[in-house]
Amino acid sequence: MVNSIKIQVLEQMEVIKRGVVEIIPEIELENKIYRSIKENKPLRIKLGLDPTAPDIHLGHTVVLNKLRQFQDLGHEVHLIIGDFTARIGDPSGKSETRKQLTAEQVEINSATYQEQIFKVLDREKTIIHFNSKWLQKMNLVDVLNLAGRYTVARMLERDDFSKRYKEGLPIGIHEFMYPLMQGYDSVELRSDVEMGGTDQTFNLLVGRNLQKEYDQEPQVALTMPILEGTDGVQKMSKSLGNYIGVNEDANEMFGKTMSITDELICRYFELLTRVPMSEINEMRAKMENGSLNPRDAKVKLAKEIITIYHNKEEAEKAEERFNLVFSQKDIPEDIPEIEAELQEVWLPKFLLENGMVKSASDGKRMLQQGGVKINGEKYAEEDLVLEDRMVIQVGKRKFIKIIESK
Repeated sequence: MVNSIKIQVLEQMEVIKRGVVEIIPEIELENKIYRSIKENKPLRIKLGLDPTAPDIHLGHTVVLNKLRQFQDLGHEVHLIIGDFTARIGDPSGKSETRKQLTAEQVEINSATYQEQIFKVLDREKTIIHFNSKWLQKMNLVDVLNLAGRYTVARMLERDDFSKRYKEGLPIGIHEFMYPLMQGYDSVELRSDVEMGGTDQTFNLLVGRNLQKEYDQEPQVALTMPILEGTDGVQKMSKSLGNYIGVNEDANEMFGKTMSITDELICRYFELLTRVPMSEINEMRAKMENGSLNPRDAKVKLAKEIITIYHNKEEAEKAEERFNLVFSQKDIPEDIPEIEAELQEVWLPKFLLENGMVKSASDGKRMLQQGGVKINGEKYAEEDLVLEDRMVIQVGKRKFIKIIESK
């Protein structure tokens, strides 16, 4: 019986450790899993998400994918929507005080988060909490009692706080409260494991220490890597434009995935898909010895990702369209049609009005850089006479077809 449980523990740990940066401490997680199997009682796995932006991208799903693995292993996933903590703003990795969000902004973003995270998580096996439920009830005495369980010296061990303090940059007292409140979430939940990115290590350990203060068994901290964006250099970020959004259409997803650097292929497979590690390692070896073209591996990666967030049929269609547009240099058939009068237009403004560029100046820049094509040929003039069935292309993936208005 004991040996059987130990084998199951090793099997679970093999799944859990995939792509993980650090488990603090690993032996405690093994012991928790052993007890979970023996007592037939699932572990309580916690993830806190502050809805600071309306949409999530694949970088956010690295942790969500690990949560899904815990669900598949039979454990309880508790997702805490930080509708209260988001109003403070997580100072992790910030060189200045973060702008606080309004309750209205948080509510809007929370709704979007809940819709998108279930593209990864099993809705039926996910328990959602809003930390305003307990944090908003705290009075000043409660807050002071919580603050009294941690010292300023411990807070200044945080790299970002330490740097700002040494450089004479302001640190708001409310920023010290953020990790305490996130840690108190773990106390309220009695979590066994808390997950986060490597930038959350300090916050996760605060939760572990607070649980000890409240005479609870401390949680294990499990950290996942921060995913690089499609540029292969900086972390995936919407503001940097190097992201792949979970709500983007299949064609956009496919094109962006095909644009990643070769060095990211196996990393994306490991962190974003369910392809077995044995298969990923085999692909890595084949790319290194030249028997597998990285382009073919990217096609497989793109289809895996699209299948997760759309379906297999959309993945197949996206591959066909990509090959049509990029490999055969043809114009796809399924492009939006725009009714317009056949007259001369100022092209930068026309492109803006039809969602092809972000601004008229962006349209001018695309023209100057050769990023605009008319019927497959590069076009650099700012004035254009529209013609029926004319195809206008901006960049690699944006097309419209002009149809004469009746």
